[in-house]
Amino acid sequence: MGTESGERRTSPVRVAGAKVMVVGYFSAKEKNFVALMDSAVAELTSHGARVVGRIVQRRGVSDGGVKKMALPYSSRTLLSYGKVREVAAACEGAAADVVVFVAALTERQQRVLTKTLGRPAVSLSEISPLADHSHSAPEADRSLFPEQ
Repeated sequence: MGTESGERRTSPVRVAGAKVMVVGYFSAKEKNFVALMDSAVAELTSHGARVVGRIVQRRGVSDGGVKKMALPYSSRTLLSYGKVREVAAACEGAAADVVVFVAALTERQQRVLTKTLGRPAVSLSEISPLADHSHSAPEADRSLFPEQ
């Protein structure tokens, strides 16, 4: 298990059969963010997830953000407050089962985002490469929870 100091949990998460919202947080210096999002979607799809939406937050696009480009908007949520609200609304509208962040989340961010968004929030790096494609619904195999 991770700690409050920012370590992430190590148990992989399976998303087979789940409706997934993909969220990317990128510096304005990252010119290849569309390809990174496409790659994340392809990876999730290969694990049996059904991607129901994509949301991107870019930092440093405006003059004010350039100086803080490498930092998250919030140490609690990674994203800005408005973007978190946008993600929550999109998840609700698409009936997403889980939110997968392309960026790594700290344990605290994961906990706060899961509570705020009303569904599991996980990092792409936590997705299990051993997804079971035989189940049609995430509830059938508890695929949104860490493997034991």
